[in-house]
Amino acid sequence: MAADDAPTVPALTGGCGCRAVRFEVSEPLVAAAYCHCTICQHRTGTAAQASALAAYDSVTVTEGAEHIRDWQPTDGNIKQFCGECGSALFAVNPADPKIVFVRLGAIDGDPGIRPQARQFVAYAAPWEPIPDDGLPRFDERAGS
Repeated sequence: MAADDAPTVPALTGGCGCRAVRFEVSEPLVAAAYCHCTICQHRTGTAAQASALAAYDSVTVTEGAEHIRDWQPTDGNIKQFCGECGSALFAVNPADPKIVFVRLGAIDGDPGIRPQARQFVAYAAPWEPIPDDGLPRFDERAGS
């Protein structure tokens, strides 16, 4: 089969809770992890945030880009959310905005990937034990 005849993978779609922002991910997600850092805890109100690394330059906002708001903590990626409903959408590398992490909860349906690790477990919420799910655990960033 020639490269031009290769089957196409349908784009993933997603968006915020109020549907003001919609996006597509044109390539399969690369990797996913749970983050237990205190920034994610405060930002989401949960014990962990599930996110996936998108293939380079594969995320396109298709509706509502004007509703996306940014917050950049002192250390870390730019956090993007819907300014209308507050839904968490993306984390963007400030050095290269084509490197995007998509919040798994913002994807419509099955994202086609499962978290493969838990990072920043040294900061895990004391009120929610980390499940014994067999995923590798990292005190700091996964792989570091």
